[in-house]
Amino acid sequence: MKLNKSSGQISFLKLILLTFFCLIVLKLWYVQIYKGEKYSKKAKENRLRQQYIYAPRGLILDRNGHILAENKPAYGLAIIREDCADIEKTLSQVSQWSKIPLPTLKDKYKHGQKSIPPFKRQLLVSNIPFRKVAMIEPHLMEWPSLQIIARPLRYYPCGSMLSHLIGYVGEAGEKELNKNKNLQLGDKTGKQGLELIFEDTLRGTKGQKQIEVNAQGRILKSSIIEEPQPGNNIYLTIDLELQEYIWDQLENKTGAVIVMSPQNGNILALVSKPGYNNNVFVQGLKKQKWIDLISNIRHPLQNRAIQCAYPPGSVFKLIMAGCNLYHDFVSTQKKFYCPGSYRLGNRRFHCWKEEGHGWMNLRTAIKESCDVYFYKLGEKMGVDYISSFAQKYGFNKKTHIDLPNESKGLIPDREWKHKRFGEKWQGGETINMAIGQGYTLVTPLQIARFTAALVNGGKLLKPQLLLTKNLKIQNQLPLSDKELDFIVQAMIDTVEEPHGTAWRLRTKKATIGGKTGTAQVIKLTKDRKEKELDQILYKFRDHAWMTSFGWKKHKEYVVVAFIEHGGHGSSGAGPIVKEIYDYLC
Repeated sequence: MKLNKSSGQISFLKLILLTFFCLIVLKLWYVQIYKGEKYSKKAKENRLRQQYIYAPRGLILDRNGHILAENKPAYGLAIIREDCADIEKTLSQVSQWSKIPLPTLKDKYKHGQKSIPPFKRQLLVSNIPFRKVAMIEPHLMEWPSLQIIARPLRYYPCGSMLSHLIGYVGEAGEKELNKNKNLQLGDKTGKQGLELIFEDTLRGTKGQKQIEVNAQGRILKSSIIEEPQPGNNIYLTIDLELQEYIWDQLENKTGAVIVMSPQNGNILALVSKPGYNNNVFVQGLKKQKWIDLISNIRHPLQNRAIQCAYPPGSVFKLIMAGCNLYHDFVSTQKKFYCPGSYRLGNRRFHCWKEEGHGWMNLRTAIKESCDVYFYKLGEKMGVDYISSFAQKYGFNKKTHIDLPNESKGLIPDREWKHKRFGEKWQGGETINMAIGQGYTLVTPLQIARFTAALVNGGKLLKPQLLLTKNLKIQNQLPLSDKELDFIVQAMIDTVEEPHGTAWRLRTKKATIGGKTGTAQVIKLTKDRKEKELDQILYKFRDHAWMTSFGWKKHKEYVVVAFIEHGGHGSSGAGPIVKEIYDYLC
């Protein structure tokens, strides 16, 4: 009995050993044959890895080749998760080096886990100063999962002066990453200005290199598989020296100036002041700096040339003149008497000249900017004709300049009033509209485009920022050459003849025409009329407008200046426009 029992135990042990042997053989077959290709590939990936090589972004240059946006070498710190034995300890060390709070680094690390494979580099810190790189690099032997990454960093040599035009790049957010699968966490992409609009043109294509690592993740050798392709350069219509000159002329004023070629729509200067330092956005804006920017009462982030819409004041009288000539409501020789005010019902509407202008026809009314003449003209025309003409020929719509967040302004009509306030349009609102007050809002760029159309044969052109020969006519003013010439000559009279409101632009160097505008911010009172500009609270001061054209031989320009709370158009904007023509001519 004992023998049989011992024999049975031996047989059972043999069966167990055979079973284990079969399992081992089966496992070896499964790993080496059935899954062999997969594990072979994984082993190779652990030894041979591919890494991106960052491509430099295309340059942005002015019409004369001056660099407006370029690239400088920069450094970042990345982690390869697969090589990291202790994530918590590693992130803590990175926090100590970079001075970035540990919770912030942890959030970034967790976010990257979703989209970056563990054997790929995940950027933790960007824009590390070189002196800090020199301090970190000797310690990387102790942290094999960390790598210093060299990549190009965007730099704007002109800073604030071109910030609204150029914009800036920043780290791609969730929206950009989902939209473009070629972007990775930590990549820079256009956020504002031309950097945003021409993102696909300026962004290059990353290259790739293959690196061989040992078991500890240290690099043994590397080779380039694919060279990075730099982004394309773009040349602008902007003249950097003219832009800088105008920027300096504005000094500490708030406003916008546009210089445009009326024949092709090229923008030679587009200045909005104050600006902001776009380089700080590239480097990563600190929370306090962002708070300082958005709480600044001068709103430096706003591009006043295209994003902000204002009451046009008397520059709107040019649109009124065009509408009247087209519909022939009042003969150009028909005179209205201006005693200094105009009564409509129980309300009295004052002219800017208290004693009145006397008898005015359309040409002298433009020259001397007589409000009463345009009150009467506006009443005869009515809001329907005024709104329709303005909306059809350049206003209440975007110019489609190659910049983001452009405002279309506002040209009110009966339908808008009823929808907005649930009320009928009133006659007094037409009176206000006739002199560019009330609900009417325009941008400086819209005024520049309309002024250019007056002197180029009526063509409403798309404002151009890229240096190209492509001319885009968006619409055509419905005025004959004779009617256009009438308005042009009235604007020249405004500069050259006695009592012209744009007399400050007079020069023997060129032929210049202009139209001033003073846009009220609050209701004009006798007390405010008698005060000097510096005695009025800044936010209650009138806005100053000046639109103009000038030509000398084969050179033609349109110059528009808007000074926020700058007072009268002639004294607030006129001297700046005069300085620009002196520079150009």
